Amino acid sequence: MEENTTSTQEQSVSQEQQTAKENNPTIIIQNSSKSNGIGTAGFVLALIAVFLGWVPVLGWIIWLLGLVLSGVGVTKTPKGLAIAGLVLSLIGLVILILLATVFATAAAVSSMPVQ
Repeated sequence: MEENTTSTQEQSVSQEQQTAKENNPTIIIQNSSKSNGIGTAGFVLALIAVFLGWVPVLGWIIWLLGLVLSGVGVTKTPKGLAIAGLVLSLIGLVILILLATVFATAAAVSSMPVQ
């Protein structure tokens, strides 16, 4: 008799669990990983421009694109690579300005008449 009581109790518990599972909805939470494609593209272009900055026109265009894309990417999340690209682009811009100044000064000095 005790076996029947235990077996009946187990069946009623399993039926209650089954009913509870049917009545409670299953909630699945998916963490979506956000990415900042524009910021990443700006960083990659800025990194390429660091190595190709000495190429007269190509390096300047890549640097400018890296600066613009990184600037736009800073307005979106995540901002990490966009900020890194912006910093690299600004450092490259300063280097470009310094090189242009040096070359312009050298050209001006070489064109001066000797006294």
